[in-house]
Amino acid sequence: MITDYFILVVRNLKKRKLRTWLTMIGIFISIATIFMLVSLSLGLQNAVEEEFKSLGTDKFFIQPATGFLGPPGSVEEVVLTKEDVDTIRKVRGIKEISYYTAAHAKVEFGGEIRYTLIWGVGLDSDLYIESGNLEIEEGKFLQENDNGVLLGNLYKTGNLLGKEVRVGNKLTINDHDVRVRGIIKLKGNPDDDRMVMMDLNYFRILFDTPERIDWMVVQADEGENILEVAGRVEDKLRKSRGVTEKTQDFDIATPEEILESFQSILNIITVFLAGVAAISLFVGAIGIANTMYTSVVERTKEIGIMKAIGAENKDILTLFLIESGLLGLVGATIGVVLGFGISKLIEYIAATSLGTNLLQTAAPAWLIIGSLTFGFLIGAISGTLPALGASKTNVVDALRHE
Repeated sequence: MITDYFILVVRNLKKRKLRTWLTMIGIFISIATIFMLVSLSLGLQNAVEEEFKSLGTDKFFIQPATGFLGPPGSVEEVVLTKEDVDTIRKVRGIKEISYYTAAHAKVEFGGEIRYTLIWGVGLDSDLYIESGNLEIEEGKFLQENDNGVLLGNLYKTGNLLGKEVRVGNKLTINDHDVRVRGIIKLKGNPDDDRMVMMDLNYFRILFDTPERIDWMVVQADEGENILEVAGRVEDKLRKSRGVTEKTQDFDIATPEEILESFQSILNIITVFLAGVAAISLFVGAIGIANTMYTSVVERTKEIGIMKAIGAENKDILTLFLIESGLLGLVGATIGVVLGFGISKLIEYIAATSLGTNLLQTAAPAWLIIGSLTFGFLIGAISGTLPALGASKTNVVDALRHE
């Protein structure tokens, strides 16, 4: 019986090809939009989680109280110093600490000029290599008191300075000549792949910043509870800096806390964009309802004949609900394919043009099945009222209809 319903529905939809496609446009555009947004947000979330996992669960971060999204050194009255680093080293449960200072500089190479962020790194620990998940592609890592630089991969492969930069080449940074010691393997993060890093001691000479530290990565001893260690560091820094909980002028955060903040922002953006997409979905639902109402009017006599030969109200209702649900399901199927294709295109453009692998496509089974089910339900719900109207059609009036 159900098979007969579907055969009849498909025949009716084929008779009205143009109207069927026009009806489905609203559905598959909205489903494609929602699928693309959710897919990219899931992919971005997965990529960010992988980045944080690479840091490990034994590290936390400290910086002046300017917010983790603020530019380094943006609030001059709040300054962390080497004295704070020494204070942290004495805290029980601390294994290693790496610290950085940043400043913008003019970089020249072969007549090309680029203004970029330079990082000065305390090289009395190798933690900067692990915490940055750095691997050398060419050359070597920096050593303490080295007067060279370590470059991100795009200086070699992306021609950021007009042509390829190799190990041994000479750059001019703020009118000081420096040699390239190493090139880092491509990471897929534009900030990392455009990075310029040098020894902090040499950095202080070039930029005349005798004290300031903008960012610290602290590693806890194996087996230590990172939250307890971070709490001890916080208490110790408050005492050494002469501040209280209310006047605290530095921030401490674990990777989990930063990730939670990022996910909250991402969820808000996704919900907002999905709400915009839902408007087009509503328009598509109206289109299905309109098509079904029109179909009922056009097929009034056909409905009367079916009732005259024994079809019951539930048969007519089922027939029209299947038709509207099928419209939604086919529209959703096209939408899923279209949304996945657009997501992959965005991922490809981001990787090739922007040099980032953070924008990735994630298409779990629940998202595909959910989108298809959602499309079918939207279609069926949109066709409910027209289907009810069709099922209640008076046989005599229907047979007289022209």
